[in-house]
Amino acid sequence: RKKCLLCNNVLMIVAASIMGCSKISQSFEMILIGRFMCGVSLCVPLHHQYVGEISPRKLRGFANSTSSFFWTLGKAIGQISGQRELLGSQALWPLLMASCGLPALVQLLALPFFPESPPYLLMQKGDTEGCKKAIRQLWGEGQHQAEIDDIMKEKATMKNTKILSVLDLVKEPAFRWQLYMIVTLTATIQLCGINAV
Repeated sequence: RKKCLLCNNVLMIVAASIMGCSKISQSFEMILIGRFMCGVSLCVPLHHQYVGEISPRKLRGFANSTSSFFWTLGKAIGQISGQRELLGSQALWPLLMASCGLPALVQLLALPFFPESPPYLLMQKGDTEGCKKAIRQLWGEGQHQAEIDDIMKEKATMKNTKILSVLDLVKEPAFRWQLYMIVTLTATIQLCGINAV
């Protein structure tokens, strides 16, 4: 999880750099490439997954809701910064385009000090000691055996579950309507007024 987030942040910084240099290069294609790279990045689902997995159970719902809050806050800050009086002027718009790299840079610098996700360490890597160390680093000293037992129960449940690839998911008729709904919701989210919220 952590390595994927780090790679994703590098992608966002590269995209921001490409968009920021588009005016100097006099290439609008660089803006299109940078925006495409931002769209391809996995920031939101990776953030939800990592934050959910490193949070204690009692704070997990709150922690997962913070990413939606900051996502919406980022959109609002972007719209405010895009005003002509701020970064929306002809001279400063490349800075506005490159500003998406700032949160990625902060996360790229801070994330190495965070441990890997405890469920990932225990379920995928089989590293019980690494899981305990990560839990102590995240949640402090104390008795965390109940959380480790919950992760082990989840691991036992996952053994009997078939993992589908993306292609298998698309081909599976039982999931087709759910897939259509998710794609439709994701594609039309910009029309729902979230920016106003």
